[in-house]
Amino acid sequence: MTDPPAGHCDPVPTPPPWHTLSDVEVARVLRTDPAGGITDTEATRRLAEVGPNRLAPPKRRGPLMRLLLQFHNILLYVILASAVISAILGHWVDAGVLLVAVLVNAGIGFIQEGKAEAAIDAIRAMLSPHATVVRDGARREIDAAALVPGDVVALASGDRVPADLRLLTVKELRVEEAALTGESLPVEKSATPVAADAPLGDRFGMAYSGTLVVYGQATGVVVATGGATELGKIDGMLGDIENLATPLLRQIDRFGRGLAIAILLLSALTFVAGIAWRGHAPAAMFMMVVALAASAIPEGLPAIMTVTLALGVQRMARRNAIVRRLPAVETLGSVTVICSDKTGTLTRNEMTVQRMVCAGRVYDVGGVGYAPDGEFRVDGRAVDPGDAPALAMALRAGVLCNDARMRHEDGLWHVEGDPTEGALLVAGSKAGLSQQSAGESWPRLDSIPFESEHRFMATYHRDAGGAPWILAKGAPERILDMCALQWDGDGEHALDVDYWRRMATDTAAQGLRLLALACKRAAPADARLDFADMESGYTLLALVGIIDPPREEAIRAVDECHRAGIRVKMITGDHAETARAIGAQLAIGVGKPALTGSEVALMDDAALRRVAMEVDVFARASPEHKLRLVAALQQAGQVVSMTGDGVNDAPALKRADVGVAMGLKGTEAAKEAADVVLADDNFAAIARAVREGRAVYDNLKKFILFMLPTNGGEALIVIAAILFDLPLPLTPAQVLWINMVTSSALGLALAFEPAEPGLMARRPRPVGEPLLSGFFVWRVLMVSVLMMAGALGLFLWELADGTSLETARTMAVNAVVAAEMFYLLNSRHIFHTVISREGLFGNPYVLASIAACVPLQLAYTHLPVMQTVFGSTDLSALEWAKAIGAGLLVFCGSELEKTVIRRLPVGRRLATR
Repeated sequence: MTDPPAGHCDPVPTPPPWHTLSDVEVARVLRTDPAGGITDTEATRRLAEVGPNRLAPPKRRGPLMRLLLQFHNILLYVILASAVISAILGHWVDAGVLLVAVLVNAGIGFIQEGKAEAAIDAIRAMLSPHATVVRDGARREIDAAALVPGDVVALASGDRVPADLRLLTVKELRVEEAALTGESLPVEKSATPVAADAPLGDRFGMAYSGTLVVYGQATGVVVATGGATELGKIDGMLGDIENLATPLLRQIDRFGRGLAIAILLLSALTFVAGIAWRGHAPAAMFMMVVALAASAIPEGLPAIMTVTLALGVQRMARRNAIVRRLPAVETLGSVTVICSDKTGTLTRNEMTVQRMVCAGRVYDVGGVGYAPDGEFRVDGRAVDPGDAPALAMALRAGVLCNDARMRHEDGLWHVEGDPTEGALLVAGSKAGLSQQSAGESWPRLDSIPFESEHRFMATYHRDAGGAPWILAKGAPERILDMCALQWDGDGEHALDVDYWRRMATDTAAQGLRLLALACKRAAPADARLDFADMESGYTLLALVGIIDPPREEAIRAVDECHRAGIRVKMITGDHAETARAIGAQLAIGVGKPALTGSEVALMDDAALRRVAMEVDVFARASPEHKLRLVAALQQAGQVVSMTGDGVNDAPALKRADVGVAMGLKGTEAAKEAADVVLADDNFAAIARAVREGRAVYDNLKKFILFMLPTNGGEALIVIAAILFDLPLPLTPAQVLWINMVTSSALGLALAFEPAEPGLMARRPRPVGEPLLSGFFVWRVLMVSVLMMAGALGLFLWELADGTSLETARTMAVNAVVAAEMFYLLNSRHIFHTVISREGLFGNPYVLASIAACVPLQLAYTHLPVMQTVFGSTDLSALEWAKAIGAGLLVFCGSELEKTVIRRLPVGRRLATR
């Protein structure tokens, strides 16, 4: 073979739609010989021009830049500000602890970002390392990275396709494309061109890089390598997708910025007022303002948020939801739309016989998946297959005319071979007919394997009595042509063709894939089974309806999501009819049309946003379509969770607010791109995780409602002292003691709060809802004023009564801490009273944290070393009683406010949100 002329063999910049071209046209465009391939010289030249057949490494930030960017976070700024203030005050230990917290948070983020980049590496691992290529007319094995457009590649069962190929010759080729297209069954391939607008899963003349050959042989010409392949396009999409901040982090960021601005303005105004109005020296005012800032900054917020999320991670792990990125815990609780892949997520990716139609009787088959558990029912009544001769014979034919194998391993059932044949084995096992026992009593003597041009498989057996039988299974229309009789309840009778065609139409309308089973009581004309034996004389046994059915627990989970106000949408690469049928069983998109990927491709972004909110079932969706749909929903203001298991789901998983991958059957690319991995591949775990996420957010709100009044009360005390020229009731060191030792230790208990009743009956919280609503601002102000009134009132009372400044300050500090302890009990329920057994004792961690704080305050008050550091003094029993009484003011005021709020219409609405 001579080299093609230079300059005429390069792949064109915009490649033609290869699936529309014939093998002759493809060979002409790529200047290759379908029989002999290209020469080594030409391959070397093309390799230099197009580059190796591998995915380009992504552009990544260097380790130093990645580390520095971890500090660009408002939460860490808050901690750093606290550390600086602590250092200014000379509390180096406090400053050191805060700086360690900053470094730990940054380190965790640094590690997680590194893990996120592994998604792209996982896609690279799908590329085949070797390829069998024809060059210079000879077949050889080469490194797949050396493949170039125009190379002729040979494929065989078990091979991973090394590049995108236009198939030239095909011999019973079936390719597993689920990871790329979502197709639940291996795809039968041919060399025939298809229409230009055919979706990826219907381009039967193409074999795509990274997919797996499960049966047959073929040759194909390479039309795309590396980044130009369909797998490469997904890799490129992953690299281009920016990770979005979660709703919680966006709320915390807005809250932190607003709080920081408020603190700076308040401090500046107080500083100016103290100098201009009260005539304080600037140096003295500076230290007072530092005390004010220390009292107002919520030092415990980042730590408590991390602890609350971490506890949520642990609880989710016990429910088989493994959280890879901490903020995803809460994000699941705020989702408004869950977009789910079908195959392997809502379904088990295990083909199951659901219906067997015999002459005059239709049997429903129970159970899902490969586990041989389930009953045969007629009109809801269980029947014994042994009492139904036609059904029993059909099950036997399905088990014997079969090349698949079942095995039980690690407590799970698996099928080796064609999933459809596996479904027939499982159906037989449900009737007590195992493949081994059936094969021993009816040994196979010969067979005709399935071929697409004939559309049937046949096997020759002898039964236990020595009688010959030929069993056949295949496409219903083909098997019907072979049959003249049907087997019904009282023997064989003439075939009712209209009945079988009507039942085939009815079964197909339910989204079931159809298969027909037939038998013939005869031996082959010759010693071997031949196609001449398949022409006529058969008895039709049954039509079999097979589907990858929805998980039973997924049906309940979808219903729970709907009741929680969450829309569930199915986005699958499978056929529209199958998607609609599964959707109907799951109550997804009932009464609405299904939209195909081809229709999505014709819409602009504005139209897609409208349609995405209305339609719930999307079929034949490519990775680009899934990504566009997720983005459209986000642009419509939705918080989107995407679930999936294939590499085709990875871009959408990464783009979603929270991506959820399947742990058992999911590809590594999907798992690495996701935020959460379901250890049991169970969609129901998502509903449980949503509940946990909502509980986490509730607990964060409770902590913020507990923390802010504490800071607010301290700040009001300091401001009042400055503006009214009073002695400072709390020194900066005492403020830090309250904030870091008691307030944070107490607030931590709220992270362990159990979920509120009726949590999943609420609607999702509005997108963009501020962390502090108008009601929360009122609550913060009210409790802050109560806390200030109790502590400052006690402080001024004691000074007026002749008590020393140190003792009055000690009493004020203990009054604030006592108020925090009582208010911690109030904070367990935002609207409902805590004056009950459950309210006071329902969270043992609250009682434990209060019990832990008591000795801390006793040490603060009475230990000489603490008195030296903080300027505290001993208190008498009466003085302790006064401090505790001042703290009770907050408890009583809060419970009274809850009672009033619950009786108001607006309060009742808030309590149900």
